[in-house]
Parts: sequence; C-alpha cells; structure tokens
Amino acid sequence: MRQGRLLAWFGLVAALAALQYGGRATSKTDRNELYHYTIAIGGFIQYAVLLLIVLAIAGWRTDLLALRRPTSWRAALGFALLIFVGVYVVIALLDPFLHGGREQGLTPTGWEPKHAGAYLVNAVVIAGVAPVVEELTYRGLGVSLLERYGRWVAIVVVGCCFALDHGLVQAFPELALFGAALAWLRLRVQSVYPGMIVHATFNGLSLVLAVTT
Repeated sequence: MRQGRLLAWFGLVAALAALQYGGRATSKTDRNELYHYTIAIGGFIQYAVLLLIVLAIAGWRTDLLALRRPTSWRAALGFALLIFVGVYVVIALLDPFLHGGREQGLTPTGWEPKHAGAYLVNAVVIAGVAPVVEELTYRGLGVSLLERYGRWVAIVVVGCCFALDHGLVQAFPELALFGAALAWLRLRVQSVYPGMIVHATFNGLSLVLAVTT
C-alpha cells in the first residue's frame, strides 16, 4: 500500500513539474499579475484540487500528513527561527548570481494602491493557502513516504521535488535548499505545523518587500 502511495505521489510531483515548466515555456509572466483577482481565484482552485489529491493519496490519514503536535514547541520555534534566518542569508548570497527572484517574475513594477484589494487577496492565497497545502504535500506526505529509505534521502528528494514543482531553473538551488530545510525541520519535530509557520512567514514577508523596497 505504501509503495503504491509513493508511486502516486511521484506521479503527482511529475505532473506538477510538467505543468509548471510547460506553462512558463509557453506563456510570458506578467509582473503585475498579483493585482488581479482572477489570479487569486485560480490559485485557490488549484490548491484546493491539489489538497484533495494529496488527501486521497494519503487515504485521509493524518499520521502520513504529520498533522500532530511537535515533540516540543520550544525546540520547533528555535529550529524554525534558525532556518528562517539561515535561508535568508543563503538566498542573499546566491540571488545576485542566480537571480532567482527575478526569474519568478512576481515582483510588481510598482505599488498600485487602487489594486490593493486584489494584492491582499492574492497574499492570502500565497501566504496562507499555499504554505498549508505545499507543506502537507511535500513535508507531510512526501517525507512520510520517503523516510523509510533514510532521513537524508527524504530531505534531499523532497527538497528537489519541491523546487521542480515551481517550474524555475535559476531559482532551483534556492527553492531546493528551502524545501530541504523544511523537511529537516519536520523530521526533527515530527510535525508539519512549524514548517507551515516558516513557509507562511517567508512568503508573507516576500510579498511585503516586493512592494516596499
């Protein structure tokens, strides 16, 4: 049963990667797309479908999704802070060479107050919905299915799959590092919740900096 779940999970990862890379190859990114409500609606629908697929693969088992209290909230928050600071330092060192942020193309050309509502709704999807669904997909189900092959195998594979499913090339190392760090956190505290907090904070801060710097 677990082998079948793993194959289904890899199939999902492959399909997401194909969709992301295919979409970027055939369409041009609009830097101001977060000023449109339709982007938020489309994103919400996509994440809802992804969540249903992940829940189906997991057989609705909360243990496979790591939906449980961390072994220690104090340790979890300490590790989370360490990862948050460490990832930002590494990205600050790599981005001038890799230009991962520019490749993603989500930084608006400028702040437009008249579109603040749409930007806020998109922020809810990106910093609220996305971290929950992605953590359940990769650090929840993915790590649970891969852990039997070794903790570091799970960390590296999940990090790479997470990066692949963003459909980026230059930003791949940064995303893989972030995904692997969250997988490490999940294994250290046996819970997906701290990773959700780090992921949501990272995405939220990125959205704020995108229109204030």
